[in-house]
Amino acid sequence: MSQINIKEPSVVIREKRLGTINAFTGAASEIVEQSAKGQLKDCKRKFSQCLGCNQQQAFCQLAMIRDAAVIDHAPIGCAGEFADFNFTYRVEQARRDLPPALGRYFCTNILEKDTVFGAAKKLEETIRLAYDRVHPNAIFVTTSCASGIIGEDIEAVVDAASKELGIPVVTCTCEGFRSKIWTTGFDAAYHTVLRGIVKPAEKKTNKVNIINFWGSHVFDDIVRRFGYEPQYIIPFSTVEELSHVSEAAASIHICPSLSTYMGAGLDQLHGVPEVLVPPAYGVAGTDRWLRAFGKLVGKEEIAEEIIREGHEKYVPEIEKLKERFKGKRAYVTAGAAHGQALITLLGELGMDVVGAAVFHHDPVYDSGDDKLDILGQAVKNYGDVPDYRVCNKQACELVNALNRIKPDLILARHGGMTLWGAKFGIPSLLIGDEQFGIGYKGALNYARRIDDALDSIEFIKNYSKHASNPYTKWWFEQDPGYFQGDGSGKGCAQGRGGF
Repeated sequence: MSQINIKEPSVVIREKRLGTINAFTGAASEIVEQSAKGQLKDCKRKFSQCLGCNQQQAFCQLAMIRDAAVIDHAPIGCAGEFADFNFTYRVEQARRDLPPALGRYFCTNILEKDTVFGAAKKLEETIRLAYDRVHPNAIFVTTSCASGIIGEDIEAVVDAASKELGIPVVTCTCEGFRSKIWTTGFDAAYHTVLRGIVKPAEKKTNKVNIINFWGSHVFDDIVRRFGYEPQYIIPFSTVEELSHVSEAAASIHICPSLSTYMGAGLDQLHGVPEVLVPPAYGVAGTDRWLRAFGKLVGKEEIAEEIIREGHEKYVPEIEKLKERFKGKRAYVTAGAAHGQALITLLGELGMDVVGAAVFHHDPVYDSGDDKLDILGQAVKNYGDVPDYRVCNKQACELVNALNRIKPDLILARHGGMTLWGAKFGIPSLLIGDEQFGIGYKGALNYARRIDDALDSIEFIKNYSKHASNPYTKWWFEQDPGYFQGDGSGKGCAQGRGGF
């Protein structure tokens, strides 16, 4: 179990805290075994086609808090993501019947001269400007590579501003260079909320924290069936609501890659227990999750009722669709925990998962409990994934692997990945809502969508005849892991991980 210390202004990065890596080539069983033994070691890439930024992931959580303002202490280029987040914020408000409002995002616009003479004054002025313009109930200051290089005492600036304005003004230390693991940005955002917003519990309530991105609210009926009220955090919460999440009866993970830090923090600091089983993907996975939640809240009989009803309502159609998937070979590309959950779901649907490209790998989560080992359980229950690669959205590696494996289906979570399957004439399914596959209905949702995707084979084949590919013949002759380690694709010598 990692120890969460909110007295420190900065979160401990995942490489040090969990031993997280972002490069691996091998079988899923290998990475599971090395993770369990503490022998996993990251590979260095000699070439990267793209990189994720943990600052962006921190911002994507804090920017969705309804009555807070976020100040990006950065050059204006780092504010290029504001439009994207504002679009998401407005669309998701409409889905939730919330009053329409623009995102409250500001940038200090650090210039070259500021890196020489300092940008603290700019930050002070921007904090006051944000307060005067939008009157937020909290202000978060996200740091950047530029502000980190300057090395100014940002904590002193925000502490003074908090006293002056009478609201929480909190630093989120998330410079892009701080961590190579983009999900460290989620941890940074949660560390910020835990140390600056969440208050000790005055009482315990019947609310259940659902640590979420901004997907559909599929847990509403399930949680209420047990006699509890769902509370989705962080996106679309208010500052006041977040200040009381310590009073909840339990916390649920939509995706442990996202929420491991917040769940463990609420448990360690405030005694809010986590549901420590993999997310409810697939029939067997949903059975397991419901029983774990029922046991946690002392209502096992309700769990058994929901399980019986779910099997009666959804399983017959799922079983029929499984007959159509026999012999089909699938490839998964997604974030780590979500991708591993999809491997489980595909295995249950009777498909052979021949490969996966996930964006990082956590050997252990902050709870330290191996019951959350999603990949280990998938390998144990549905067999090995022979081509399992940890690949932080390196399209070149994905394309090379697809060219070799040529699966019957590609399942993706993030935009820009399914394009490559279509170019090879492979039916590809992109589903961005991480809650689309939750529960018995979610398993049926995926089964239906997979069936539709496989039916598109003729269209995809015709499309591929006219599609161009930017990669050279030389590249397709190399191992997909050519740029990892020593160039063999398996160039990471075993060594002690970081946990």
